[in-house]
Amino acid sequence: MALVTMRRPAVRNAVNADLSAAVGGALEEADADPTVRAIVVTGEGDAFCAGADLRGIAAGQLLTAPDHPEWGFAGLVEHELRTPLIAAVNGPAMGGGAEIVLACDLAVMAQTAVIGLPEVKRGLFAAAGGLLRLPREIPQKVAMRIVLTGDPIDAATALRWGLVNDVVAPDDVVERALALGRRIAANAPLALAVSKRLVRDAVGTGAAWDVELWRRQDEEMARLLTTRDAHEGATAFTEKRPPVWEAR
Repeated sequence: MALVTMRRPAVRNAVNADLSAAVGGALEEADADPTVRAIVVTGEGDAFCAGADLRGIAAGQLLTAPDHPEWGFAGLVEHELRTPLIAAVNGPAMGGGAEIVLACDLAVMAQTAVIGLPEVKRGLFAAAGGLLRLPREIPQKVAMRIVLTGDPIDAATALRWGLVNDVVAPDDVVERALALGRRIAANAPLALAVSKRLVRDAVGTGAAWDVELWRRQDEEMARLLTTRDAHEGATAFTEKRPPVWEAR
């Protein structure tokens, strides 16, 4: 078993390049260790992950690991791992935080936590796989509501729609995820790796599927980041005021 903790509690574990490099490196090390048969990912403090560091975006800073862009956001969402990955959602998982959960194989969520993709409220869109994975995990109209409103959903709703496996008391989240990992780890490692790969290929949620969609997503985000609205969304967030959209 391995436990990987995102540690930027002062900013609710918002993702920057350093966090992406640290998480991606820890995942790579755990995945290469034959004694590790399940990995749990969680956040330090009272949040799982607030998503991208919008102050970093406003400053034009890189969010991915500088030496490993192929790992994707948070060093995780495009990181091909043999080992089963479990999200222990100890608090709000918003934006990129929700996309981390979607990229994991299983998830345990605190009763008090929420999950959502609020990027449209900031002049952006969920560009770390959220728009690609979410409609493959839940009905399209439910996914559309989450994506287009940007509103979060609570743990009970996430459980009802199958976005998470278990909902437990906040103090029990990590231990429940570790217990789930131990149950998985008791099984044959080669069979686990093959089973994970085939299931993800079958439902189309792995990082290697739909290369063209990932390319289009990256191109669309590159274009969107050049717009005034994208700059306004991040700036308004840092200035703690409502954004004024110009649709350009």
